Amino acid sequence: MQRYKILWADDEIELLKPHILFLTEKDCDITAVNSGVEALEKIQKDDFDLVFLDESMPGLSGLETLGEIQKIKPNTPVVMITKNEEEQIMEEAIGSKISDYLIKPINPKQILLSIKKLLDNKRLVSEKTNSNYQKEFQQISMTYNDIITYEEWIDVYKKLVYHEIGIDSTEHKSMKEVLEMQKSEANVNFSKFITRNYEDWLHDDNFDKPLLSHELLSERVFPLVQGGEKVFFILIDNLRFDQWKVFEPIINTYFKTTIEDAYFSILPTTTQYARNAIFAGMLPLEISKKLPKYWSNEDEEGGKNNYEKELIGENLKANKLNINYSYHKILNPETGNAVVDNLSNLLHNDLNVIVYNFVDMLSHARTDIAVIKELAKDEAAYRTLAKSWLEHSPFLDLLRKLKDHKVKVVITTDHGTVRVKKPVKIVGDRNTNTNLRYKTGRNLSYDAKAVFTMKDPESFGLPKRNVSSSYVFATEDDYFVYPNNYNQYVRAYGDTFQHGGISMEEVIIPFIELLPR
Repeated sequence: MQRYKILWADDEIELLKPHILFLTEKDCDITAVNSGVEALEKIQKDDFDLVFLDESMPGLSGLETLGEIQKIKPNTPVVMITKNEEEQIMEEAIGSKISDYLIKPINPKQILLSIKKLLDNKRLVSEKTNSNYQKEFQQISMTYNDIITYEEWIDVYKKLVYHEIGIDSTEHKSMKEVLEMQKSEANVNFSKFITRNYEDWLHDDNFDKPLLSHELLSERVFPLVQGGEKVFFILIDNLRFDQWKVFEPIINTYFKTTIEDAYFSILPTTTQYARNAIFAGMLPLEISKKLPKYWSNEDEEGGKNNYEKELIGENLKANKLNINYSYHKILNPETGNAVVDNLSNLLHNDLNVIVYNFVDMLSHARTDIAVIKELAKDEAAYRTLAKSWLEHSPFLDLLRKLKDHKVKVVITTDHGTVRVKKPVKIVGDRNTNTNLRYKTGRNLSYDAKAVFTMKDPESFGLPKRNVSSSYVFATEDDYFVYPNNYNQYVRAYGDTFQHGGISMEEVIIPFIELLPR
């Protein structure tokens, strides 16, 4: 157990000897002084872990001493102790960035609690966080090893995210490796769950199934508009559940979370398929047949999501919703700021759809740019980088302005992303698509046991370019590589964040409803 060095300044220090003796027995070495002047002399000569400071000392007051201490040792935590309960004194002390505030009479246990809170906090939180996960480890494993429902899978994934963020924020990550192994094992079972049930979800309305991409607007968003709500539907491309959880405390400054739910992305878990399905309210096969001018096949030149506004319009028409709506895609700060500046006009619409592409661009940049890969070297760093974007983004500016208006804000995404680790060999012709998590084309050659195969794509709601086209999907944390470029692909793409395949991170994605505070 570490011993802490504590400086205690109080003009009645003699009366505090019982407290000092108690703390000495609790691994604290106390230096006791009678005034602010003496406290400053001591702190100039020595380093202390913590300072207790009486507010009402003669000569230099506690607040004056605090100001001088912060000039000399700005990172030393200071606890103010006072008899004065005046709000002004409290506000001045808190405004001066004190670490804690205690009101006399104090007892030794109060003091000890303050010390533990300030100096032992990291160790105690770390031990408790790791211990909590250790207790729940067995229960989580038992859940996903049974045949479970999609709701239970959502619950398993949320629990793993909760523990992952908790452990990553602690000093001693003793259970981190165990959690990563458990998440990997869970993904093995989740992939089996998807391959067993996915086709039935698309065809059997009586089957117990999750909400899927093409059902999202009609089931969860349009009813809000029909109920008289002004809705801002915000889709952050590639947003995972763990990223949402680090966004939430920032967003909750302005909005309260009324619903935190999840839905499942369709396959492939990519923008071309999942986001077009969201906006059209149709599976990709239906879009390609009913609205061919708005669908681009894999082998066609140009962007694959150039008609999102038109697809929303068709979806509204199909649902007999004659409303005012807008659509904006934010690719840079300038377009983001333009939306914020235009807010007064947007507030007249029943539905405003805004797509933010930053998180998706971040995942691509991490693959292509060495410095971004270093900044987002693991899951925790990737979350931190995404959080930093939010804190300085036009999106947060928009939320700040929206909080003063009676609107419903919905935040969601089209798919997530997974950190890939295991290469799986595949062979295809020159027309095979380039995505690392799924392939579509003719005469694909692969180990059938290592992938999920759709030999008849149309039965899965997917268009096919020719009669013999099929789709194959990487599961868990696999990614596809060509044998003739094997080492090159592994060097370039191993340990990158990819999407298109089957994993909890890609498929189980957040759907959030917010109301202004």
